[in-house]
Amino acid sequence: MSHTSPASYLVWSVLACLLGSFLLYHLWSFDRFKCLKWNNGPNSGAFKRVMTYSYLLSVPLIGGYAIGFTIIKYTEGYVIFEPLGIIPKPWQLWEPAAKAAVFPLTLLFSVGWACEIVTHLEELCFWLFLINAGSNQQDWFRTLYFKIWMVGSVVAIAYMPLVTIFTRHDPLKCEAYTALAGSLGSLSLTLWFTPVLWTFPSFLDNLRKEGVDTPTVVRLTKFHELNTIRVVFRFLFVVPLLILGVDGVRPHNHINESMFATDFLMMVGGFGCAISSAITLVIFFPRSVEGEIASREAAREARRKRLYGLSSGMVESGIHSQSQLSLPPPHQDAKARFSGSSFGNNYAEQTVSLPVVDPRRDGYNQMSPSSMSKYTEEDDVPSLPRVVAPLRPNRNRPSPSPDVEMDSMNPSAIRLTEGNLSQHNLRAGNVNPMVHNFTSPIDLMYQPALGNIARANGSRLTFTAP
Repeated sequence: MSHTSPASYLVWSVLACLLGSFLLYHLWSFDRFKCLKWNNGPNSGAFKRVMTYSYLLSVPLIGGYAIGFTIIKYTEGYVIFEPLGIIPKPWQLWEPAAKAAVFPLTLLFSVGWACEIVTHLEELCFWLFLINAGSNQQDWFRTLYFKIWMVGSVVAIAYMPLVTIFTRHDPLKCEAYTALAGSLGSLSLTLWFTPVLWTFPSFLDNLRKEGVDTPTVVRLTKFHELNTIRVVFRFLFVVPLLILGVDGVRPHNHINESMFATDFLMMVGGFGCAISSAITLVIFFPRSVEGEIASREAAREARRKRLYGLSSGMVESGIHSQSQLSLPPPHQDAKARFSGSSFGNNYAEQTVSLPVVDPRRDGYNQMSPSSMSKYTEEDDVPSLPRVVAPLRPNRNRPSPSPDVEMDSMNPSAIRLTEGNLSQHNLRAGNVNPMVHNFTSPIDLMYQPALGNIARANGSRLTFTAP
């Protein structure tokens, strides 16, 4: 705190602002902030709400802590201390307003870090469940892993703020114990996560042997790579703060008295916190670029159809009004009389005669196929080719039976539907059905047997089996 330079907190502030900007951009691209609603569809239960809001709350809390101390540090500046030279002003010499802000800002940091621990613990428990669960264990909410997450989350939310509150009489000790308590909790979770990374490749190999579809394996492989990168940055986040916390609670501070050591460790911790939180955002709310492109194309096509329909309606309306203006009244015997006064006084009265067509005289009713062919040849009007609909296997049946029928009239019967594909996936060996249903650790929507089944390539569209 008072022994760190303003530049270290400035780095934290810049990284927090960049993370907040990326969060807004990603959520806008994900679903236009619909995931932030309290009732976001039928699958927005208490678990998803807790995970969504706890993660989203941690970002502004840690950002507020960093920005607040940046303002204080640059406002107070430096002082000349004879044994050490120019150093940041100690907190004992700060203005009363700055001293009063130390405890609230540290409390913000502890609550935000507690929300981070809740997020990390849920991911650890969920990935352990997904790797170890068999085909018979299908409900995440009734497992021991879910109960461990609930108890651990309550403990994290309680003990982090309490450590800050009980040590608030000494700001330096308060900061040291807060960093020590948070780093110990996060470090233990990160260490427990390494076995998941170690066993995940064998888990993917088992999915391939069980015949799981390729999009599901690709999606899980992508999450495995993101988790590996995130664990590295978690170590960069918690280890520097653990060093500062352990040194801060000791009677004699060796590292905290070195400006280079404190600034270096604080900046490394800031980079680790921001990057790991950004990867968590990508895992919690995975975007589907293919789905977004398809959605934009569909919206563009619908807009084009509306504009085309509007323009066609305007043209038909204009033709109708023009025909009403051009056709004569029936009592004038196919003659239209326009008064010159309706167009101006300089125009004289005009009479327009319309041709009268007699079908009996012109022989329209006596046209045979041969005469029609002769007519088209003489007028250079090409005849339309004969269209024969080919027979295709119908795999788009609403029936749960996997039988194949021949359908020549359904144009969509040329691909295997997601419903039939999901039925095939549910019969895949010892694989937990949640593997096929998985999109993110907080988007759990499993229903027994023929319920809502997974979406391919990380898409947020749910395909319902028949």
